[in-house]
Amino acid sequence: MHAYVKYGLAAFVAVAGIAGTAWAQRDPAYQAARAAGQVGEQPDGYLGVVGGGTPELRSLVANINIQRKAAYTRGAQSGATVEQFAFVSGCNLIAQTKPGEKYKTPGGGWETRGNGPPERDPRCV
Repeated sequence: MHAYVKYGLAAFVAVAGIAGTAWAQRDPAYQAARAAGQVGEQPDGYLGVVGGGTPELRSLVANINIQRKAAYTRGAQSGATVEQFAFVSGCNLIAQTKPGEKYKTPGGGWETRGNGPPERDPRCV
């Protein structure tokens, strides 16, 4: 299977898997932290805490990331690795951020999304 077909399939399944974890991300505490810029999307497909964060916030993020990894693991059964699924999901999740939300750049720094597109890894499609 060509790499671009494999990654395309990975993207489709990864997005479908993330939809299953969306219910956890409707938590008012998560929504408040996202709106306040305390959490953000990372290129590796996982949610990150911006700064130190409280123990409660770190726990919330850890629980969401556990659900994400489970979704990536289920998706990886179709031929890609968990890391490939997570990376493709990270590309998509960063692209889906809204102005004012935080995301981590390929260089590792946290940025606040403006009105333009976010800075993503050049391997993102």
